Amino acid sequence: MNDAADTKYRERMATKKQVVDERIARATIERGVLILMKGNGKGKSSSAFGTLARALGHGHRAAVIQFIKGRKATGEYLFFKDHPRVDFHVMGHGFTWETQDATKDRDAALAAWAQAEVYLQDPNYHFLLLDELSYMLKYGHLEPERVAKALAARPEHQNVIVTGRTMARELQDIADTISIVNDERHAFRQGVKAQPGIEY
Repeated sequence: MNDAADTKYRERMATKKQVVDERIARATIERGVLILMKGNGKGKSSSAFGTLARALGHGHRAAVIQFIKGRKATGEYLFFKDHPRVDFHVMGHGFTWETQDATKDRDAALAAWAQAEVYLQDPNYHFLLLDELSYMLKYGHLEPERVAKALAARPEHQNVIVTGRTMARELQDIADTISIVNDERHAFRQGVKAQPGIEY
């Protein structure tokens, strides 16, 4: 890099630093956030579990409720289930197209949500992951108004991540952060079998 290019780069970075510093200075509110991870792409739960690891690194207490998974042990369950600061609940009976039992799926969703409500009222928990909760709203097993009300009334410092392909409008209306994971390509459509450590 020549001197002129180096000078231009430093000027550009100085301007960028000023913009970033001003944004940081304006962010003065301290409270927990509600994050929605949605979209058709792979990586929503993976991102949420990465954030769980980050929270644990800071000494936070956490709980995980998986609303669908349940027929086989996932890598995240095997990794986090014995952590002393994680309460991990696998509440589903498997994917709905496998169970094909609406009553059983609804009962499982209600039981899982009852457990979630306990954590949403407990100030000892700093991080809560509601994995694939959005499907319970989509299929009508849970009322979105009830879910949104409990999320909005949680302890002020509590962070919550909800995952799932689609999100009810009631949750999007109160969310602080919404991230969309798009599906551009997936190995499964090329005939690659789902494998432990990648898909589960």
